Amino acid sequence: MESQSRADEEGSSPLLSPDNDIETEGGDGDSHGSSATIVVVLSTLVAVLGSYVFGCAIGFSSPAQSGILDDLGLSLAQYSLFGSIMTIGAMLGALMSGKIADFFGRKITMGFAELFTIAGWLAIVFSKSAWTLDTGRLLKGFGIGLLSYMVPVYIAEITPKNLRGAFTAVNQLMICCGSSVMFLVGNVFTWRTLAWIGAIPCLLQLVGLFFIPESPRWLAKMGQWEYSKAALQRLRGDNADISEEAAEIREYTQSLGQLSDSRMIDLFQRKYARSLTVGVGLMVLQQFGGVNSIAYYASFIFSSAGFSSRAGTTAMVFIQVPMTLLGVLLMDKSGRRLLLMVSAAGTCLGCFLIGLSFLLQDLQLWKSSPLLALGGVLVFTGFFSLGMGGIPWVIMSEIFPINVKGVAGSLVTVVNWFGTWIISYSFNFLMQWSSEGDISHPVLLFHYLTWDSFKSQESSG
Repeated sequence: MESQSRADEEGSSPLLSPDNDIETEGGDGDSHGSSATIVVVLSTLVAVLGSYVFGCAIGFSSPAQSGILDDLGLSLAQYSLFGSIMTIGAMLGALMSGKIADFFGRKITMGFAELFTIAGWLAIVFSKSAWTLDTGRLLKGFGIGLLSYMVPVYIAEITPKNLRGAFTAVNQLMICCGSSVMFLVGNVFTWRTLAWIGAIPCLLQLVGLFFIPESPRWLAKMGQWEYSKAALQRLRGDNADISEEAAEIREYTQSLGQLSDSRMIDLFQRKYARSLTVGVGLMVLQQFGGVNSIAYYASFIFSSAGFSSRAGTTAMVFIQVPMTLLGVLLMDKSGRRLLLMVSAAGTCLGCFLIGLSFLLQDLQLWKSSPLLALGGVLVFTGFFSLGMGGIPWVIMSEIFPINVKGVAGSLVTVVNWFGTWIISYSFNFLMQWSSEGDISHPVLLFHYLTWDSFKSQESSG
């Protein structure tokens, strides 16, 4: 099943043949280009600036929350809308990303996305009211919706197959780094300055795009064979023999053109039921585990628990980045399933500890409950970074046959962003309703319902 369906690498590109993929379970990694050239490294660095922008957008709302609420006088409902509306823009961007990327090319699509993110950051910088804040956040969301699709696709299409897995994994790492830097910088600067800082990597990528080649696979798909060979030669080095790889790209592109276009309705056939269930189910598990309630509102969680928000978010950074690196190293060694199960169990434990800390705080049973909240957030963040953050996307890229991979990727991405919106919008209301009952994780649902019922009975009695 895996060898049949892995038509591209770590994401969603329809232009990578199975033969051009790396082995996910200890293959030898034979390749047309055994080492990365300076052009491949530079191109990858420019591309993952988009991933860094993605991380900055995610990490902005947590350190900016108190400042925005104080300066603009927003209500809890208004800030919840601001925090979550980015996901609406991201859903739109994700839906349109494939078509835009195929029509205009990889580089132009990334540049187009950055124009939206820059406009979004500027709208936030100069905001005087809630609607301008929301407009900026929506524009930013559309841009990162495009980038979330385009960055791993471009990296996978330009790298040699023996390096493709490692280079593509940098995408998730840079998202993590972007959010971590915003947590750290947000402890020092105001929210408007933080928005200015968020726009810097957008400008850097825009400039960098002028110095990197277009994807040779996209050029081949468009019938521009000579330009495709020139781009491939530039990526592999002037002295590299690219004849075999160029022939494979041409042959595979031609065979791909003979496949009929798939529609969304084609996914709902019995033969795709298991793949669709796994792909959608993993995204539901990832998002409804509550990750974006912590990523978007970490400062609010720490302050509500009675712990320093600055110290808490700084501690998250020192956990998040190393655990993401560890997950990248273990992914091919331990296997997807085992690492995913360990990661899911750890996030469950983290949510339980956070909920328990608020329960003990309400009952005034333990004066050190803020430390328990810190421990819970760190456990959750660490274990999520270990596997739940990246593995669902890797598995999604491996389980769908090539003829439906494009529409399947769109559906799964929309489900992911829709789950993000539900969690990011509802979290503040749930915290206000019952801080000790975080139902963003299914394991805590029983505690939430029983304890809230008990409080209602106690107050009525």
